[in-house]
Amino acid sequence: MLKKLSVVAFLLSVLTSLAWADMASWYSWESQADGRLVCAQWSPGDGWKRFAGPFNNGACRP
Repeated sequence: MLKKLSVVAFLLSVLTSLAWADMASWYSWESQADGRLVCAQWSPGDGWKRFAGPFNNGACRP
């Protein structure tokens, strides 16, 4: 019984910590090929470098 109770307590603590997680930041990425800018949370791939950020929205505006 004690083992089940500790497993339940552990799972509740994990779920509670996930509820307080922050959103990932957004960044403006610049293409090295043609200079285009895109807004994304992660790099669009090879040939892109971080241009500005972090932002708290998907429009990459302050």
